[in-house]
Amino acid sequence: MQKLTPPSAVRWLLGCVLALAMSGALQAAEGVKTPPFERVQLSNGTVLMLLEQRDVPLISFEARVLGGARLDPENRYGTANLLAGLFEKGAGERDALAFAQTVASVGGSIQTNASTESISITGSFLSRDRKLMVELLADMLQRPTLAESELQALRARRIEFIRAAKDSDLSALTSIYGAAALFADHPYGNPVFGSEASLAGIDARDIRSFYESHVGGDRLIIAVAGDFKAAEMKKLLSSAFGKWRKAGSALPPIVAPKKITSRRVLLVDAPDSVQSYFWMGNVGVARSDPRRAALDIVNTVFGGRFTSMLNTELRIRTGLSYGARSGFDRLAQPGHWEMSSFTRSEATIEAIDLAFATLDKLHEGALDPAALDSSKQYVLGQFPLGLETASQWASQLATLEQYGLGPRYIDEYADALSRVALDDTNKVINDVFPSSSEVLLVVIGKATTLKDALAKFGPITEMRLADEEWGKP
Repeated sequence: MQKLTPPSAVRWLLGCVLALAMSGALQAAEGVKTPPFERVQLSNGTVLMLLEQRDVPLISFEARVLGGARLDPENRYGTANLLAGLFEKGAGERDALAFAQTVASVGGSIQTNASTESISITGSFLSRDRKLMVELLADMLQRPTLAESELQALRARRIEFIRAAKDSDLSALTSIYGAAALFADHPYGNPVFGSEASLAGIDARDIRSFYESHVGGDRLIIAVAGDFKAAEMKKLLSSAFGKWRKAGSALPPIVAPKKITSRRVLLVDAPDSVQSYFWMGNVGVARSDPRRAALDIVNTVFGGRFTSMLNTELRIRTGLSYGARSGFDRLAQPGHWEMSSFTRSEATIEAIDLAFATLDKLHEGALDPAALDSSKQYVLGQFPLGLETASQWASQLATLEQYGLGPRYIDEYADALSRVALDDTNKVINDVFPSSSEVLLVVIGKATTLKDALAKFGPITEMRLADEEWGKP
């Protein structure tokens, strides 16, 4: 007869396996340190971050202009994002086609983007084309064409993207509605991509005014990583950007948004939808919050991986959804914490009830020693993966500079994770993660079948998916 292994032995063996895995993950994560880099500040305020990596003949860069969508004028939301797109549509002596052909001819890449707090340009070039790289970047920022015809075409495409999302990708919209309603008149609620109505009102004068006021050398960070000599790159960038004008206005400070203290509901009527998409959130933490390690561990347990509490309940155990997640948007001031999912219309209330119950369970002590160790291992294993390539390091250096964090933000993270105890996680759960009675609930779905049942969750504000605004006043 086969002898059965006692449960205590199984637990001991599993504990040993977990301890070995944890040790390996910790060693790998502790090996991630910020490579030596040079920080240079030019006389006009531009900051250069230069990191030499000679393993491949490639140079990656990320240029960030501080400000971003939080500076969009009222009723002109999407201006910063349109400007970012226009940076690729002709600069210096090159029109849009010539610019794109020049980049492609040397196998380079350039992308632009806007976020709540910055406009960014990222790219990669062979090291032999470093002079062309700097020339193109300088043209984009200092001599953009900002052609009326390109603005009209780009604006029309952005409006169509929003309409297409309303037709086929409603899950991408819940956080936009959520931020607009949660932050109300705070700039963090500005929709980065704009809305159908706000985009339609933006003209060339708005773009030019934003550019003159909010783009300049005193707002600029350029992080470069890859195969170059720091002295030469510093000379190239200093020559190209050192005499660039400052932005026409000072970067305005931003105050911390206030958390909501009671539950309320935003119902967005999508009359043809057979599913409901829901989002729950409140104000979270700033990028610089010193409890980062504990927060990452808790969020991983709750909704940050496939085996999280939220995904286990809504997908694995009940089959109510194909996925559920949670996360933070960490900015200079506290952004939002959110959790989101979707389900078939008839299961909407059941799924929301279960999501709320799972959040309550987190506050009731669901994070035990086993979950803590498992989450540590997961986060420690993921951490090095974001710090491998030159482009990743360029992005990290730009982030460190933008938020005033310094290399310790990277170098000491693994150790901070390893030291997180249950007391630390309990404190951040109580201090940062909202209770189920203190969230904004956004539901996109068929209002005629949902409104009455949703009333139990709190006072309801209604909108229509067909409305051309996101609800921000």
